[in-house]
Amino acid sequence: MKFYDFAAKEMDGKDIQMENYRGEVVLVVNTASKCGLTPQFKGLEELYKEYNERGFEILGFPCNQFANQDSGSNEEIQQFCLLNYGVSFTMFEKIEVNGQNAHPLYKFLKNEEKGFLGKEIKWNFTKFLIDTEGNVIKRYAPTVAPAKIKTDIENLLNK
Repeated sequence: MKFYDFAAKEMDGKDIQMENYRGEVVLVVNTASKCGLTPQFKGLEELYKEYNERGFEILGFPCNQFANQDSGSNEEIQQFCLLNYGVSFTMFEKIEVNGQNAHPLYKFLKNEEKGFLGKEIKWNFTKFLIDTEGNVIKRYAPTVAPAKIKTDIENLLNK
């Protein structure tokens, strides 16, 4: 299986094939609206604006599995992201990233790049960087600020 074999639902319920992102560098992030790391939305949006025209995408996946930090509806989450952080990158419907009901995309990502303490996602804002061929290149801990990923993004965009 490759990244391009998966699909997910956008906030409006529309199915999006990851195949749509073939040839682009993609950062997949599990997000939360009420987390100490929530201000990372600002840094993510800055990355998106800086590199989107060069073939970079960010895919946000809200998740409520960590301390109930994204309990709102999909609509409430989308409004929060837009109003507070001006998020213009693609946000998907709320999913689970761990356990039996983990989204198939996240099962794949976790198998491709394990974290420091194993496969499971430890917290909100874990990030996965995917190259233009759909390979998972790197997994970043939740505390890694988006700006710290710039060099890796640039290296992939310049290949």
